[in-house]
Amino acid sequence: MDIYLTIEEKYLQAVDKLGYGYNKKALRLLNEIVAADPFYARAHYQLGKLHYYEVKDYQAAGYHFKTCAELEPSFPDVYADYLHLLVFLKMGKLVQLVSEKALGVAGVDVAYIHYLSGLYAEKQMNWDSAIESYHEAYLHALSKNERDTAEECIGRVKAKKSRSAKFNYELSN
Repeated sequence: MDIYLTIEEKYLQAVDKLGYGYNKKALRLLNEIVAADPFYARAHYQLGKLHYYEVKDYQAAGYHFKTCAELEPSFPDVYADYLHLLVFLKMGKLVQLVSEKALGVAGVDVAYIHYLSGLYAEKQMNWDSAIESYHEAYLHALSKNERDTAEECIGRVKAKKSRSAKFNYELSN
């Protein structure tokens, strides 16, 4: 009976299954979509999310997120999850490239992209870059919660920066 569904109908059915937690059925449907039309970017995005958050297959998730971003570069939703994966995997060069690309796409959550860039910089102990990114996240925040998170991150990084500063002691007569 599934053979009578269009790809769009099958995609909507897969997203519906994801919404109700039927991940195995959604995975099957999304794989069928990609097999029938490997250029269906949104199916790649949903497969990336499934592989990243549910299956924990980071290589497959990265493949699907990257494929989605290449096939439909103006699709804003892919960038936050793709960048989250890259930060998690500590892939510095790609973090930089994807965040720059994301900031040029209409509809992207700019505050979250800056937050993830700050998180990566913080993990690399690049305090000044982290503070700058968190400051940008604060400036682009659209809710009190986002502003509070950015302020908390800035305070945390400043404390880390001051603790990691080298002290020179001199004895004086």
